[in-house]
Amino acid sequence: MKIMSVVGARPQFVKLAPIAKAITAAGHEHVIVHTGQHYDPMLSDVFFRDLGIPDPDAHLNVGSGSHGRQTGAMLEKMDEVLEEFTPDCVLVYGDTNSTLAATVSAVKQHIPVAHLEAGLRSFNRRMPEEHNRVLTDHAADLCLAPTEKAMELLAAEGLAERSALVGDVMTDVLYEVRDSVLASEKPHPFSGLLQSEEYLVSTLHRAETTDDPAVLAAVIAALAAAPHQVFLLAHPRLVAKAEAHGIELNQGAITSVAPLAYPDLVRAVLGSRGVVTDSGGLQKEAFLLRVPCTTVRTETEWVETVELGWNVLATEQEAILQAITRGHPAETDEEPYGDGHAAQRAVSTLVAAFGATQ
Repeated sequence: MKIMSVVGARPQFVKLAPIAKAITAAGHEHVIVHTGQHYDPMLSDVFFRDLGIPDPDAHLNVGSGSHGRQTGAMLEKMDEVLEEFTPDCVLVYGDTNSTLAATVSAVKQHIPVAHLEAGLRSFNRRMPEEHNRVLTDHAADLCLAPTEKAMELLAAEGLAERSALVGDVMTDVLYEVRDSVLASEKPHPFSGLLQSEEYLVSTLHRAETTDDPAVLAAVIAALAAAPHQVFLLAHPRLVAKAEAHGIELNQGAITSVAPLAYPDLVRAVLGSRGVVTDSGGLQKEAFLLRVPCTTVRTETEWVETVELGWNVLATEQEAILQAITRGHPAETDEEPYGDGHAAQRAVSTLVAAFGATQ
């Protein structure tokens, strides 16, 4: 069976790693398409190297642009790629423009589509990611859900018959990388920059955080006032928007640094006293590593992290500061995101659904 994976952004590369291994182990052909949505090497190429992912079979080199232009450019190029490789099914990941473009292109050509990480909902229709994930779920032939909550939401939208609970593949790769990092003697990624043993890790990249000068200024002010050093991993979008708004990133407690390779990010989070982010993936990764997280959004798709006390939502400057200085959460043995074997279940479910179409 020939399975095509379409990816374009950092969280998707992380999810791709265990899937690629599971597809190979199961003896199926795997075609990897990189849309180029994340074109910075630290957000793209190094993930393939550090996570042991085979080089892409096709690279669309789309790059940045408005949502419409970027999605349209991907659609145009995806049609050609699908005609060239003729996959038996297309596997899309998460909630980016790459996800939606690949889905639309495939369904128009009557190629089955499976959506990994289906059923997540923020219920915030101002988020481009929310539209991407809802449209993808309803167009897909198979929805691979990471959690029981995601399955409930898919059922509420009438998608129960084409949905399956497989667990979260990010749990798979995170546990593998965590164990590798703990066994390694590689220097700390912030070696030479640390002013004390206690520090925070922060990432900011979503449009609702970066595009409004007042919102971004409030978040940066809260981080700057933190009682601990804050390492802000400066995504290219954040750097560009901060410069345009006249906001200095390196102020107060903040030390702005370049994005980290994934193993280094895991190492940095493991050693931190907390994470401050607007990223969906990093919220969950922090929980799995049992590191407190503050999410600078009004909602989260990963409600379990909040319900279990390891994640706090805060958007106002004072609320963010209070959240990042809170006490340590109560320990938990709950595993809402699976046991680390989601990729094998996802691939076997996909093959069972579409293998007969070869």
